[in-house]
Amino acid sequence: MQRFTKCWAYYNIYCRKYSQQINVNMKYLNVAEKNDAAKTIAGLLSNGTSTRREGYSVYNKIYDFETEVGGRKSKMVMTSVSGHLLQLEFVGIYRRWKEVDPQVLFTAPVQKTCKENFKPILRTLEREVRSCNGLIIWTDCDREGENIGYEIIDVCRKVKPSIKVYRAVFSEITKASVRRALRELKEPNKRLSDAVDVRTELDLRTGAAITRFQTMRLQRLFPEKIADNLISYGSCQIPTLGFVVERYKEIEAFVSEPFWKLKVLHTIGDLTVDFLWARNRLFDKAACEDYLLLCLADPKAKVIDVITKIKHKWRPTPLDTVEMEKLSSRKLKISAKETMTIAEKLYSKGIISYPRTETNQFSKDIDLSSLIEQLTAHPDWGTFAQRVNEWGANPRNGNKSDQAHPPIHPTKLVTDLHGNDARVYELICRHFLACVSKDAVGSETVVNISVAGEMFTATGLCIHERNYLDVFIYEKWNAKQIHKYERGNFFR
Repeated sequence: MQRFTKCWAYYNIYCRKYSQQINVNMKYLNVAEKNDAAKTIAGLLSNGTSTRREGYSVYNKIYDFETEVGGRKSKMVMTSVSGHLLQLEFVGIYRRWKEVDPQVLFTAPVQKTCKENFKPILRTLEREVRSCNGLIIWTDCDREGENIGYEIIDVCRKVKPSIKVYRAVFSEITKASVRRALRELKEPNKRLSDAVDVRTELDLRTGAAITRFQTMRLQRLFPEKIADNLISYGSCQIPTLGFVVERYKEIEAFVSEPFWKLKVLHTIGDLTVDFLWARNRLFDKAACEDYLLLCLADPKAKVIDVITKIKHKWRPTPLDTVEMEKLSSRKLKISAKETMTIAEKLYSKGIISYPRTETNQFSKDIDLSSLIEQLTAHPDWGTFAQRVNEWGANPRNGNKSDQAHPPIHPTKLVTDLHGNDARVYELICRHFLACVSKDAVGSETVVNISVAGEMFTATGLCIHERNYLDVFIYEKWNAKQIHKYERGNFFR
């Protein structure tokens, strides 16, 4: 028994040493979608101690550090791609326009190949994965990101077929988020990637076949005008062009018609109140003149009723991608494309949450208070953030959720941005504070009068509490003063 106990003790010592050896030797290749994201994630996971070295691509650096993975201290190699690493294309003769009938492109063989300018990235992945035991995908957590992830997986498995693959799931590049993602590694979702592959192949086949067909046909019909022009077809391009053409035809077909209307002006001192005609406008000048003569014959106005009610101007719902692009285009005059480029850059630096989302409601597990608290130090909207903290976060949630990402919101306070980067960041911050604050409150007074039997209406507005309007400078709600009226009174 004593000998058994001694052997068991030696066995435990051996197991501990073996376990420690495994811990030291565990090494993971981590791949993000862009270099900025890789740099930020590496900095957060290493507490700023990562070291940088060069890969084969001058744009995609490599960051080395150590951290815990699954309770084990492990070596980490973090690098990145630059979006899609591979592209789908036809093989051999099917790339030549004049040698195959366009209709055979619907069934012609296709293959994924690496773009020439991305081959240095490919070589970096192939080199680095050789010394790694595991692969962790850190691409954006959407369909496109999952597909890019599987491109990385395919490249790495050609070098190391048995390598274990993990998926880091996150919606923002913050310390808490990336550490949680590393603790709760998932498996990649092949179905999401397959969905992108199907769409890509459909786009390639239909786009190539129809583009070749219509280009060659129209070049034969109009050789002098479009001899060297490409007449392209795309699954998004054609419907969009249809909207443009439809609107153009509406504008071309529009015939303007003159119209006439009546308006009552009531002036006391410096204040003039406009009463608008209940009939709005008439396209018959003679009929409008008859109503005018009728009113002038008996110009005494009688107040029929005065209605006062509380009026709310609703704060915005949390920000999704489409609303961000619309607001940026309308209020900042920044195109949707540039807005998304800026938003993705801010996301990669850990400044905002993931900018591609259909969600406009905050879930209960999001700590809104801490997000608001960090904005209290900003020189422009910090005071309002303090007010929101005192009220308590109260988001006006919408009804959409993609079950993948939260609404777009700031994740870090920064004050050193410039140009359109700063303007888009400001829009996101102000929108976030507005949606978690309070509606504006006022009282509206509607006065209806009768002049010779014709009805006219004036509206006044008194604002009592501006609330979210104090921070959301992109919306206006102006007070409108009117005289004091009482039902049954007359005036001229």
